[in-house]
Amino acid sequence: LIVYSYICVTVRTLIYFLNYLQVLKWEDVEIGEPGEGEIRVKNKAIGLNFIDVQIRRGDHKAATLPFIPGREAVGTVTAVGPGLTGRNVGDVVGYGGGPMGSYTEEQILPASAVVSVPSSIDPIVGASVMLKGMTAWFLLRQCFKVEAGHTVLIHAAAGGVGYLLCQWANALGATVIGTVSTEEKATQAKEDGCHHIIIYTHEDFVAAVNTITSGKGVDVVYDSVGKDTFQGSLACLKTSGYMVSFGQASGLIDPIPLSALAAKSLFLTKPSLFHYIEARDELLKAAGELFTNVASGVLRVRVNHTYPLSQAAQAHADLENRKTTGSVVLIPDGADL
Repeated sequence: LIVYSYICVTVRTLIYFLNYLQVLKWEDVEIGEPGEGEIRVKNKAIGLNFIDVQIRRGDHKAATLPFIPGREAVGTVTAVGPGLTGRNVGDVVGYGGGPMGSYTEEQILPASAVVSVPSSIDPIVGASVMLKGMTAWFLLRQCFKVEAGHTVLIHAAAGGVGYLLCQWANALGATVIGTVSTEEKATQAKEDGCHHIIIYTHEDFVAAVNTITSGKGVDVVYDSVGKDTFQGSLACLKTSGYMVSFGQASGLIDPIPLSALAAKSLFLTKPSLFHYIEARDELLKAAGELFTNVASGVLRVRVNHTYPLSQAAQAHADLENRKTTGSVVLIPDGADL
């Protein structure tokens, strides 16, 4: 049980003690009133992201044990800290990135971390794209600015971030190559804007990219897989191409010498969304562009799986075992949707 230094409201939450699904526990905790600069939010819907799995597994370290997972949610403000202006009880807000702790019915958040969610955005849709959608935004619009005429390679093209990258890159005029593991996922990737789809369980993706690009290679690779695809991704790049490694679902990437980039003067980056939305104005810009693209239909949000919050352990297992596509959302019991 997590005991906070101030006690007021009891909520049901999921606490993670050790690196095993069996001890992802559904328990009562008590939370307090929001302090200066804080709000209390009753969650309507909670986004599940692979980084939640990585933190649970220990790939990324949590600050403390036990801890409450989750970095993405949409909910209603139920209390406002003393002296805080610009935020009212009843506001529908969302956040993606930090702080951790969204796997709960209700939570305390810094007011600076949340944005208003337009009434045109369903809470489940909002919770499914806050973190993943802003990730797609900074990868495509900030980290490497994709433009018409570019050729991009997107691994895990049917995944939670991958399918948004495919749609957005297509809308920007890029030629999109996506890798997936099954025929079913290939069908989804095609619907989401992939011009060329590689089922990597059936063929070598490096050879396939070489054929598709007539040996020229791609301008940029967006790689969330990590260890299993990293070297192949480098091989797919054109001269002066960009390798954007933003995940490690298959494990930590082995160290490489800088000389490995020299043969084609490659650029390599390991970016984090949190650095791109640290400033409040950048957070608002990211969320604004995301919501605009969702509302206009440029981004067609796929919430393919929902689970009760109390069954988050099963959702984690299904995500790890590649049984999910698109976005996965956790719903607190009795959520007002």
